[in-house]
Parts: sequence; structure tokens; C-alpha cells
Amino acid sequence: MRRILIIDDEDDIREVAALSLEATAGWEILTASSGAEGISVATAQQPDAILMDVMMPGVDGPTTFSKMQQTPAIANIPVLLLTAKVQGVDQRRFAGLGLAGILFKPFDPLTLAEQISEALGWKDL
Repeated sequence: MRRILIIDDEDDIREVAALSLEATAGWEILTASSGAEGISVATAQQPDAILMDVMMPGVDGPTTFSKMQQTPAIANIPVLLLTAKVQGVDQRRFAGLGLAGILFKPFDPLTLAEQISEALGWKDL
């Protein structure tokens, strides 16, 4: 069973994403409400992938991703950014970070697991 960590400061987004991934893919879901909490959970739980919001108060998603890349225990976990920013300049900036992929808000709860699987090359859905 796949284990996904969702890092988002918005309770509603975490809940909808978690419920949709559990219901449509049967994945185990871990959650965190901040980048710092996400790093802690990822280090302790070693999820198969991380779905992380770009815009969070304090430390944003790209900065959190950079910190994850400097943490050997979690540097190899694929990270997908979840963003409402769809402008080309933002997409190019994110593309240069070495992320596994970028997904856009608002997302469709019925296809979220499929989008994650496709971005990560998972064939078991």
C-alpha cells in the first residue's frame, strides 16, 4: 500500500485530498499543516511520496522542498507541488527545482490519485 504525506496549511484541502486518495486508491495518508511538521513526519514515517502546497505561511513549499533535499533521510522521497499559481514564470521556476511534478488547484478529488500516479510513473492504479 502506498503512503502519501500531504503538507498543506488549509485543513479543508488536506481533508479533501486525504479522503479522495483513501477512497479512490486505498492509499495510507499522513498529513502535516506546515513545512516544518512535514519534514518531521516525512523523516519519521518515510512516505512513498509527498504532496505539498506551494503557498504556506512562514516557510513556503519550495523552501521546504529545498530543506528536504538537504536532509539525507528524506531527500529521495518524490515531492509534488500543489499550486493555484498557473503562470508560466511560476511553472518554470518550479520546474527548475527538481520536483517530481506540479499539480494544480483546484484539483478533482476523483482523479487526484491518477494524477499523482501518472506524475510518479506508478502503474498500480
